[in-house]
Amino acid sequence: MKALIVDDEARVRKAVRLLVDWDAHQIGEILEAGGGNEAIELIREHKPALVIMDMMMDSGSGVELMTWVNEFAGNTKFIVVSGHNDFDFVRHAVRNGGIDYILKPIEADAINHAVSKAVAAWRSEEAERTQRQRESIRLNEIKPIYGEKLLSALIDDPVNSEASLRRLRSEGVIPEEAGSCRLILVQTDTGNNPLLKRFGGDNELLYYAIVNICNEFLQPQRQGISFRYWGGPPEIAILLWDTLESVTGLISRINQGIYLTLQFRMHFGISGVASLPRQLSAQRTEAAEALQRRNLLSHEDYCHFSSCSGEHTGQAAAADKKGSQPLTFADVQEDWKVAVISGNNEVLADAAQYWTQELSRGGVVTPEMLSTWKADVLTFRARLVREALGGQADAALAELERADSANPAPYANGYSFSLFAWRDWSFALMQRLVQELDARAVKERNPITDIVKYIDQNYQSDLSLQEVAGKFYVSREYVSRKFKQEYGINFTDYIGTVRIEKAKLLLQNPHLKLAQISEMVGFHDVKYFSKVFKKQVGSSPKEYRERVNS
Repeated sequence: MKALIVDDEARVRKAVRLLVDWDAHQIGEILEAGGGNEAIELIREHKPALVIMDMMMDSGSGVELMTWVNEFAGNTKFIVVSGHNDFDFVRHAVRNGGIDYILKPIEADAINHAVSKAVAAWRSEEAERTQRQRESIRLNEIKPIYGEKLLSALIDDPVNSEASLRRLRSEGVIPEEAGSCRLILVQTDTGNNPLLKRFGGDNELLYYAIVNICNEFLQPQRQGISFRYWGGPPEIAILLWDTLESVTGLISRINQGIYLTLQFRMHFGISGVASLPRQLSAQRTEAAEALQRRNLLSHEDYCHFSSCSGEHTGQAAAADKKGSQPLTFADVQEDWKVAVISGNNEVLADAAQYWTQELSRGGVVTPEMLSTWKADVLTFRARLVREALGGQADAALAELERADSANPAPYANGYSFSLFAWRDWSFALMQRLVQELDARAVKERNPITDIVKYIDQNYQSDLSLQEVAGKFYVSREYVSRKFKQEYGINFTDYIGTVRIEKAKLLLQNPHLKLAQISEMVGFHDVKYFSKVFKKQVGSSPKEYRERVNS
């Protein structure tokens, strides 16, 4: 068993190490963290059974750490050790399942008693989890007793649905008195690697485990039935015909059972009530849309009702409260284009950060919105590549799509949601796009030759490195580096050299005034022109004119 001590004072961490009788509690490994952020990384990596933590820390507060542990590592037990006798802190500890709240200075008896209580609670829950998992695996190894394909036919085979219903009634699967029902879809995340590992990477075994857990709650009172739906993508469905118990209450009990076995909570899309079996296909669509439109920012909501159900979800309430259109990719597309053209990592990071911040400010983020965003981003990328590379675009896009396979976007409908993951994905996608555009630009042509021609034709204009790099779809860093390599001077000095060479030719015309020549070669200040000319040529424009015209 592992334990983690979290405090920003090393002396306090040392005191806890010395005061706790680790051997007596059978804790073999003790880790330390100086703040909440560091603790989260250690919990992710080492999964300690016990966390002993302070509340007030510079890097990640105890409240934030408790909330994270409760959401993502709920089987970890924690004890708060604090110098603040604050009711709000105590309330947070209790709300998030804390075992004890101990005030500094720490007494050996108090902390050892708390550790003993935490260890006992963890071992009890671990034994229950292990037993439940064994039972689920045993049930999953047996062929399901319910005709899942017959139940699926109720939904997607309207021609034979009445016949299927009669057969299911005759076999006692659906009661005779069940004339109407709700259809509920249980969200599944096939990309959840930690959960899949526990089932040997076997999705089917995982689905059967979830179905059996659901039926443990549904079947004793014959309230409904859970089954694997075979009519489309992998889905777990529930037909709920007994609605004497509140739907949210029943689903909360089912979800707690799932959590005790799998340490994950599921999301449920819930349709309205309709008659059996005619409306089941439409009800399935309602339930699927409810999952797609759930508000990912409402972390505690697991029941998601369709708009036809007559219930109000947290998403709907948030949307009504905001009363504004959600942020779309069109709102930030120009920022992304400028960022990609710049090739600057800071600008790319700012663009990625801005859209996730603005998205969350709306109060509602749904899987449907994220899927639309992803599709719009990929369309934008394809369009930008075609504009920049023309006939070479197909090869570049194929390479980028291969990279997408190795670096997929976060799953929009996963068990957990992180705006930071979407921010990092969009930043990495833009980085790969910049690298591909730069690599193709160098491989297919020498853009510096084209840039030099462009400067020769437009030297009299105000030319900036950003503008020129953007025009030729390369980064500013690339242009600066190539000018240094090929001409031994930077971009700005090269433009100045071109302008002075043009000025030397114009000075041979005795009828042109210095102010006119200055403007003609791109200098708007004749004094500055004279200064640059003298620095490069070694004499003033007037002296140079007298010499060449004598």
